[in-house]
Amino acid sequence: MVETQHTWERCIRVASSHCSTAVGISVCRSQIEEHISMSKMGENGAANYYQHAALAPVEVSLELGLQHGASKCFDDDGRLKRTGTVWTTSAHIITAVIGSGVLSLAWAIGQLGWVAGPAVMLLFSFVTYYTSALLADCYRSGDPNTGRRNYTYMDAVQANLNGIKVKICGYIQYLNIVGVAIGYTIAASISMVAIKKSNCFNKEGDDSPCQVNSTPYMVMFGVAEIVFSQIPDFDQISWLSILAAIMSFTYSSIGLVLGIIQVIQNGGIKGSLTGISIGTVSQMDKIWRSLQAFGEIAYAYSYSIILIEIQDTIKSPPPSEAKVMKKATLTSVTVTTVFYMLCGCMGYAAFGDLAPGNLLTGFGFYNPYWLLDIANAAIVIHLVGAYQVYCQPLFAFIEKWTRKTWPKSEFITKEIQIPITCGRCYNLNLFRLTWRTVFVIVTTVVSMLLPFFNDVVGFLGAIGFWPLTVYFPVEMYIVQKKIPKWSTRWVCLQLLSLACLVITVASAAGSVAGVVSDLKVYRPFKAS
Repeated sequence: MVETQHTWERCIRVASSHCSTAVGISVCRSQIEEHISMSKMGENGAANYYQHAALAPVEVSLELGLQHGASKCFDDDGRLKRTGTVWTTSAHIITAVIGSGVLSLAWAIGQLGWVAGPAVMLLFSFVTYYTSALLADCYRSGDPNTGRRNYTYMDAVQANLNGIKVKICGYIQYLNIVGVAIGYTIAASISMVAIKKSNCFNKEGDDSPCQVNSTPYMVMFGVAEIVFSQIPDFDQISWLSILAAIMSFTYSSIGLVLGIIQVIQNGGIKGSLTGISIGTVSQMDKIWRSLQAFGEIAYAYSYSIILIEIQDTIKSPPPSEAKVMKKATLTSVTVTTVFYMLCGCMGYAAFGDLAPGNLLTGFGFYNPYWLLDIANAAIVIHLVGAYQVYCQPLFAFIEKWTRKTWPKSEFITKEIQIPITCGRCYNLNLFRLTWRTVFVIVTTVVSMLLPFFNDVVGFLGAIGFWPLTVYFPVEMYIVQKKIPKWSTRWVCLQLLSLACLVITVASAAGSVAGVVSDLKVYRPFKAS
């Protein structure tokens, strides 16, 4: 019996050396079976293999004593080895953060002016970094190196807070993800329409109407997302995140350069200390637009809803996942803040009170048209990746819940192996194929009905900022670190949370007012 156990351990070790996360558990098992036959373990060995193969990965690793990183194929929790580094983590964050929100920052600064605009941007960057660092400490419960992992944002909330807060968190997080999917679909279609219009203006002249219907472009984006949504999990989209991060730097840099050129052509910097003047807009509109600007800046920094899921891709300690995530967060937030300052401020400097809601599609710029086409194409490619980075946690949650609810349903649990290249297989799951496709279709249809870029962006930023970026990270950190109630640190954290709540409510009100105003004149499925 002892010899059999030792032989099994050797088989597992040899098989693990051939495993990779891309191939998956099924290949590990097949290689174990091959080593069984090579070792001539006979019927008892084969029976023992199938007994082990039927177990979950964590059970295999624990039963064979391969926990705490001893296996080359599995981590300490029995899941396939994580491979994320500070660079892949930074790529995920930058992909999530530098999104379509950067293009509305010139408009946002235009509402607030040269004093309040940059100040608010710096404030949100600090709050985002600080609360993200608090949240990173909640990935493991207990010891930061060996404590139990929390795989999702909801898992972290469940490990630290009570049941009702878990449900509230889940509703807010996943509704916000749905909203982000809608917002990204709108933004991608606007960029594709801008390419079409740019080419039209180049041929027909800048004063030509060049009306284009955005609906076909939303459908095109939706089809692309249906394809990419079939990537099974977060760990397998790092290449897409890196590509999307490169694209975000591309279009941000183009927007920055065009802004600098426009300032030079103007012979000076436009704008004022207090933002758009009353007279250009009414006093009430000034208030609503200023509040909406807060929401848009908050949206530009929003990624906390997927921080835990990103952290779950980082390879096992040492160093701890929390240390890697904090370093990646500092790097990413610093880089994005510099870009935001440059793009937002140069856009406002170039156009002043007339700064468009979307810097590259509002046609503040008309030439060179080919450069605008490249920038807008980069936006579309980036949003394809960002859509997946945001939606993977929702996909994983629904699929985990359905497997628990209907564990015997082959439609939900069966994986059909489809050979692809280099000995790799793609595991096709019919439920995953169906539900993810339906999700993309629904968000695309809603996007066709509400194509209001600035108002949607502002509303999403407002409703997601306080609960997910501030409240839950603060409350979890207080519980995790056992901070005494009414201590100086506890009071400071609660004051931070309260201040952000006030900003959230005000920003949401401003964005809702904007949506109501847009709906008065909007006609669905019409060219614009």
